Amino acid sequence: MAGVFFFGTFEHSIDERGRVAIPARYRHAFVDGGVLRVGPEGAVEMYTPATFDEEVERRLGSENGNRSVDARRIRRGFLSDAYAVELDKQGRILIPPQVRAESDVSGRILIIGCGDYLEIWHPEKWAGEREALVQSAEGSA
Repeated sequence: MAGVFFFGTFEHSIDERGRVAIPARYRHAFVDGGVLRVGPEGAVEMYTPATFDEEVERRLGSENGNRSVDARRIRRGFLSDAYAVELDKQGRILIPPQVRAESDVSGRILIIGCGDYLEIWHPEKWAGEREALVQSAEGSA
């Protein structure tokens, strides 16, 4: 993993234009921009350029040179939903409308540190995910 280890939960708001402030402690990690995509659970994943490259290699590296239908679908599914973003002078990013719609993020949101990337969650979806985490932990105990 390159650079920063993201952790913690931060409450922020998305403004009417779709902008959200990145937590101040992590803004330096995104001075070269970032990459957004909607993850499988419905949260917006935010990667630094370096961690996005690592994630692409991790997910698609074994598919390099493989041109099967499944390999192409994995590639399409991951890369077609990725969007480059830049920090503005106030430390905000603009979340593209299609990402906001697919993830249902607007108004109050939560930014969750996930090690090598951040996740942006709708609070109700995050509450459901937290419940799933508790149930999973109880089931493995």
